[in-house]
Formats: sequence, structure tokens, C-alpha cells
Amino acid sequence: MAARNGQEFVEGLRRAPREVWISGRRVGDITTDPVFRRPIQSIAQLYDLQSQPERREVMIYGGDGGLAGTSFMIPRTHADLVKRRESMKVWADATFGMVGRSPDYLNTVLMTWAEGADFFGQRGEQFAQNVRNYYGYCRDRDLFLTHAIVNPQSDRSKGSHQQDNAFVHLGVVDETPDGLIVRGAKMLATHGPTADELLVYPLPGIREGEERYVLAFGIPTSTPGLRFICREPFDTGVQSEWDHPLGARFEEPDAVCVFDDVLIPWDRVFLYNDVKMGNALFAQASIRNHTGHQTAIRGLAKCQLMTGIAVAMTRTVKSDVFLHVQEQLGELLGYLQLIEAAILMAEQKAEPTGRGALRPAYAPLQALRYHLPRMYERMVQVTQVLGAGGLLINPMQADLRSEIGSDIARYYRGAGVDADKRIQLYKLAWDATGTQFGQRMLQYERYYAGDPVRVGASYYLDHDVAPLLAQVERAMKGAAG
Repeated sequence: MAARNGQEFVEGLRRAPREVWISGRRVGDITTDPVFRRPIQSIAQLYDLQSQPERREVMIYGGDGGLAGTSFMIPRTHADLVKRRESMKVWADATFGMVGRSPDYLNTVLMTWAEGADFFGQRGEQFAQNVRNYYGYCRDRDLFLTHAIVNPQSDRSKGSHQQDNAFVHLGVVDETPDGLIVRGAKMLATHGPTADELLVYPLPGIREGEERYVLAFGIPTSTPGLRFICREPFDTGVQSEWDHPLGARFEEPDAVCVFDDVLIPWDRVFLYNDVKMGNALFAQASIRNHTGHQTAIRGLAKCQLMTGIAVAMTRTVKSDVFLHVQEQLGELLGYLQLIEAAILMAEQKAEPTGRGALRPAYAPLQALRYHLPRMYERMVQVTQVLGAGGLLINPMQADLRSEIGSDIARYYRGAGVDADKRIQLYKLAWDATGTQFGQRMLQYERYYAGDPVRVGASYYLDHDVAPLLAQVERAMKGAAG
């Protein structure tokens, strides 16, 4: 099978029922459910984009199994990295960076695993081969993957093996000839109920004695015993796109994954029972480099929208003639240059993996991982400050079409802009910053790369500061001499 289109993606979900709970009810056909119809459609539209003839040169490459999506491509040249960036930007622009779990993210993770499969082979060649086979399986079928890699927030002062219930956190109950039996929960599976496959893998910070919790595997989301418990939806399928231009289109379901003695076949197990390897996985398999690349590209699209909203909003009421407003808009525009520069620097300074492939340079992308959430938070703040009370007064489209429409047309107009367009713009600004959807976007970015304190600390611990210290020594010698 070559790269899929949107209809093929939807039909794949329909053929594979999974257990999904939301708002106190179990979902039947997820493809027709009003809560999930729009999230599924937003992903389907991405698959349609890669099927367009004019985009195929960027979105598709010739893989080992035939034509496949570019995000599955193992980059071996600088041109390959550029092609990956261009394909990711197509999808990011299509969703304004608001879909954090677009298919290219986990495709990228799986690609890094396949390229670095020898890491998994340290526990036995069969695990390396499992990774390669699974990568080929997902690539050739163009599957949509999500992941759940964080433990439930039960008692965070204790390790997984110290919890009151040994299987609050996902762990192995038993080993059988057919595979591992696992029990417990993982979070946070964004688009979990609407994906084809679920990846689970460990994050650094595993303690000795927690071997049973060190797991990396991939299974279908329709696997028996796997249950998705979703958060409260922000859109139940009835929001007006005019009144909620982002939330009504790009809602992403988030879910906790509950494993009720689920069988993980041995050929789907990639890592197990090794604390040292579990702690090393994220760094050793080039995950940070390549996911940092994808994350930065999506973040750029999102920040471009936020900056554009702030500029358009101030021009609509001509507040951009004031110096303090110009200064804040200049600040946001500067962030865009810094984000793009870091992406290009990572490509220009690409690092060989030692296996015939290239990965984007780690340092500029990890710097973005730390700073981009803060940039985005500042963009939200500036938009809310510059929008002021204008963000809180906007009527609905139904009001404009009612008998008071003439009053709205008279009193809600901007500087050379009619009321209809001005209200729509301010609704876009509020949907991006103040609604449940907008606040979820902010919280999502804050923790997208994990604990920001750990991200910053790891940047220091991983960084080669020897040249900086050498310069300090040279400066002191000069002062003394």
C-alpha cells in the first residue's frame, strides 16, 4: 500500500473498533460520533494533502517498500533534511500548528528507532528486528500513531514500584510464550482514540527496582483490553466555525490509556526489563534530534499564526500607530526569526549518526525546546493585552443575522473594517488565547517537551562548555598580564 488519503484513513478506523469512553458513555463507531468526527476529519485532511499531485514531490518519497510519506524517510543527506522540513511545514501550515499530534511526529520517532535499531539489539537481535519490522509495517500502511509515555500523577513522591497499587503505573504482570501481559495506565495519549497504533516507551528517570515498568512496544489501538478514557471535550460537534474558528476545527482528544491484562506479542516488544537502557533510550536513538526538528517546525507555524493575529488585530483598530504597541509586535516578529534560524542551523550543522544517516544538530533544537514554550506564552499574553476589552465583547454570528444586526454593524466596526470582519478577527484571537481550546493550547506547549526544569537542566548537563571556560581563562590571563 502506498501513502494513504483521508478516506482510506477513516475507513481504517471504521474497520478497527476500539474501546473509547467519553462523557460517561462508550463510543460506538468513532468515525461517526459527533465528538470525534471533526478531530478525525482534521487528520484526514492532512492525508489528503499528501495525495495531491502538486505536493507529492515534497510529501512522498520512494521507500524500501515503495512510495511512502516523507516523515518516514531516514535522512541521509542535507537535501533529505530539507525535504523532511518542507513536508512537515505543509502539514503544520494546514493546521496552523494547532494539531500537536499530527502523523509526522510519531512517524519521526519510529524512523529514529529503525535507523538506530542496533540500540535495541543490545538486549538481543530479535528486538532490533522487531523495531525494523514494525517500522516497515507502519510505513508501508501509512498508519497514524500516537503515544502514551507518562505515568499517571498518583503519588509523585514515590517511584512506580512504591505506589500503593503495584499496577497504577503500567507494568508487566506475566511473561508467556505468546508475549508480555501488561496492566496499569499511561497518559497522555493525544488523538489516542482516533489513531491506528499506540506506542509506549520509557522516559529517563527510571529507578533501580522498576524493571517491570521498563517497556517499549507498539500495538493497535483496537487491541482487546486496551481502554481510552477521554477528557471532557471542548467541542461536542456543534460549535460554529464562525464563532470558534480554531476550536471547531482542530480539537484533539486527549486520553488516559488503561491496560487490563493486555497481551503484547513478542514481535511487538522492543525493550523490556532493563533500567539502564530505558533511561538511555530517549538520547541514544536520535529521538531528541528528529522530534525536536518536527516540533520546531510545527511551533513555527503556530507562532506565525499568533503573531499574525496580534498584528492584524492592532491594525484593525489602528492601535499599531503607538510606539509601545509597535515594540511588542516587534518582539513577536523577532521570535519568529529566532525559531526559524534555530531550525536552519540544526540542518546546517547536521550530525552523522555513524550508520550512514544524518540527524539535525541537537543543541539549537534543544534550546528551542526550552525557549519556544516561553515565546508562545508571551505571544498569548501580548495578544490578550493588545486586544484588551475588545476580546470580551463579541457577539455570535446569530446576533449579526438577527434584528439587532444593524446596531452591531454600526458599533462593532473597526478602522476601515466592517463589523463582521472585526468580530471574526477578535473571535479568532480569543479562540487562540482565551477559550478552553486556547488554554489547552497554552498548557500543551508548556509541557509538550516534558518538565521545563529538566529540559533546561539537561541542556546544561549535555552541553560542551569547555570552549566557554577556555575563553574565560584567556580573558583572565589577559587581565593579569
